[in-house]
Amino acid sequence: MSENWNKRTQAVHGGIRRSQYNEVSEAIFLTQGFVYDNAEQAEARFLECGPDEFIYARYGNPTVSMFEQRIAALEGGEDAFATASGMAAVNGALTSMLKAGDHIVSAKALFGSCLYIVENILTRFGVDVTFVDGTDLEQWKAALRPETKAVFFESMSNPTLEVIDIASVAELAHAVGAIVVVDNVFSTPVFSRAIEQGADVVVYSATKHIDGQGRALGGVIIGTKDFIRGTVEPYLKHTGGALSPFNAWIMLKGLETMALRVNAQAESAQKIAEALEGHPALERTLYPGLKTHAQNALVQSQLGGKGGTVLSLDIKGGKDAAFAFLNAMTIPVISNNLGDAKSIATHPATTTHQRLSDAQKDELGITPGLIRFSVGLEDAGDLLSDIQQALEVSQK
Repeated sequence: MSENWNKRTQAVHGGIRRSQYNEVSEAIFLTQGFVYDNAEQAEARFLECGPDEFIYARYGNPTVSMFEQRIAALEGGEDAFATASGMAAVNGALTSMLKAGDHIVSAKALFGSCLYIVENILTRFGVDVTFVDGTDLEQWKAALRPETKAVFFESMSNPTLEVIDIASVAELAHAVGAIVVVDNVFSTPVFSRAIEQGADVVVYSATKHIDGQGRALGGVIIGTKDFIRGTVEPYLKHTGGALSPFNAWIMLKGLETMALRVNAQAESAQKIAEALEGHPALERTLYPGLKTHAQNALVQSQLGGKGGTVLSLDIKGGKDAAFAFLNAMTIPVISNNLGDAKSIATHPATTTHQRLSDAQKDELGITPGLIRFSVGLEDAGDLLSDIQQALEVSQK
């Protein structure tokens, strides 16, 4: 029955594992280990764990397992492995499958820490990396080789909000036998159908929309059972990137309200972006839901017309004007998270992407005046009024 449920039902009921007390709210199993009835049982479990058997919290836990099963069902994957953070998920997904001499193709528009893993860590261990403009299918086609092991990209890039054609890139990658790994944070589990569209592996920072309330770190890797249990699990259970049971419980609770929150945030983001487009204080208003966005047609087919919860504003006057804008706002907070109930403004050039060279920032469109604005659950009219007064201050 559960496989026929829609996303909102899966987000509330998927993966339920009740104890003997039949609790309504999922139980938190705060334990690092598990007791065996006898030595024979311990031996058998280390040879092969059953679906409701556990050894050690680094390997698996009942609360964590509920989260993994729920998010896998929600995303349309066969299985999932929960991690301590979103970056642990990105690192685990890529490092677990790659070895010296392998080749991957990656979009160059990546979150700073994702870029560090691909550009610095993987190459340090002998992986050959080719970077492409993720929106240019000809560049993907030219970069792929018969020996390419994987491709990696953000389905919606951070912070310039380019949208990559998952189905088309997947078709090109699969033609050479490459695994398609998609960081899907900005697209969210609510709007995305990445696996249906060709992704083999989907990665989320659960810290963002899944928690959505600024409480805890977490991440998750979703894919086939063979990939998750045969490739990802051996790597992560031995290297220690597991999600804590308490944080898994927070993510379970977050999933229950995620669709309501994310739809409301996206609706507000659309209204704000439409109202600000063409504002005299702005060089650019970047939002995938705008008809003027370069990939808006793709947003209609790939994301059901939803532009997501984040917009980026390129303020005239560079860094000084951007800082004046940030300091003049009264409702949004200045931080570097996103997907939160509270609206959050970020200056990528000096924070999340500060390690990039000026040439890299220029190439990616991360200007000194660019502000990434994650729309929260506040009233859209209040947010818009606050942004507008802050823009006036930025130009003085």
